[in-house]
Amino acid sequence: MTTSSSPSSFIACDVDGHVDTIALDRTERRNAFDLEMRAQMFDAIRGAVDNPQVRAIVLTGRGGHFCAGGDVKGMREIERLEAAAGRLRMKDAQAGMRLLMQSDKPVIAAVEGCAYGGGFGLALAADIVLAAPSARFCMSFMKVGLVPDCGSLFTLARSMGLNRAKALMLSARELDAQTAMDWGIVHEVIAADALLPHAQAIAAALANGPATAIALTKQGLQRTHDSDMDAMFEFEAMAQGLAFATDDHRQAIDDFTQRRPARFQWPAAPTLSSSSSTS
Repeated sequence: MTTSSSPSSFIACDVDGHVDTIALDRTERRNAFDLEMRAQMFDAIRGAVDNPQVRAIVLTGRGGHFCAGGDVKGMREIERLEAAAGRLRMKDAQAGMRLLMQSDKPVIAAVEGCAYGGGFGLALAADIVLAAPSARFCMSFMKVGLVPDCGSLFTLARSMGLNRAKALMLSARELDAQTAMDWGIVHEVIAADALLPHAQAIAAALANGPATAIALTKQGLQRTHDSDMDAMFEFEAMAQGLAFATDDHRQAIDDFTQRRPARFQWPAAPTLSSSSSTS
């Protein structure tokens, strides 16, 4: 059963089964954030994370774009902030990004058009990024005299390596979808009309997958840059001990020994040639 809701004028949420699709819907500004939209988006993310019926999250944008980052035109209307006030504003935004990045629920980003600045950072906060051929990724902060935010100082280097991350942030260079995939940001490039359905199919597969194993895998990967080998082996042993005891594991073993189809199946990606909408 599908239930739809629009908690705000800028964010649309659609819960289908155990998947919550959160769509940025400020199309006249290419889904650029202002303070109100940002607050509404984090409310929607918090609702998805806290909802026990939701087991996977899809992030997307309407109108052919993911998110153009901060609304530069709106920035002119904000008073000039002192450093302390600016820091507090960023800490508030970071709380929402932490909620998304630390969630045990898998997060899929489906990116069309621009993913600039904070929009790029939002995509990087997802566990899996899918892109249409039209997708363009840009750490555009230098163009407006700002420091990369939305967690991207942390996530970008983890995605592509430190040297490439430095070059991309300092140059504000734009990457097309294929280059973003080659550099490790994007998992798959999907025809535009198949992008969101494929993202939702992946989310549905994960939502019906082994929840404990998925959560522990995410937790383990978050620790990799702050832990030594011994600590990771210890976490691995603890996590696998918990996973061994789950019904998901026992059911999977039964299915295998009885030669029944596995319940967890990753959906095959549609090919670009299967769609006439590729830009």
